[in-house]
Amino acid sequence: MRYDGCKRNRGVRPLSDCLFCKIVEGTIPSRKVYEDDSVIAFHDIQPQAPVHLLVIPKKHIATMNDCEEQDQMLLGHLLLSAQKIAKEAGLAEGGYRLINNCGRDSGQVVFHIHWHILGGEKLGPLNASEQA
Repeated sequence: MRYDGCKRNRGVRPLSDCLFCKIVEGTIPSRKVYEDDSVIAFHDIQPQAPVHLLVIPKKHIATMNDCEEQDQMLLGHLLLSAQKIAKEAGLAEGGYRLINNCGRDSGQVVFHIHWHILGGEKLGPLNASEQA
């Protein structure tokens, strides 16, 4: 499951236009907390919680809708890596939120699949109507 470079994936932005591909390649700096052959994790530059990390595959996949059968092992590895990263960040005992936004209407801004790890405090409800 080695990284073979970010490549154009079914009509999505190529490497030269993908912010996360540039982070994977090292052309844009990040505050990395984890890296292996297929996954990288780093601090979000606009944190929404005291701890806000992003976990991404090194392979360019735009959204969950672009995942294919051959991505099963990569996605499983990514989720287990997120668990490990959350534990190393001290979030496992108190709890954390693991979020993937899929598509524009969900709030996805960077079209390179990624998961947010949010924690470090008691998190509020996701549904705005529950906040009243």
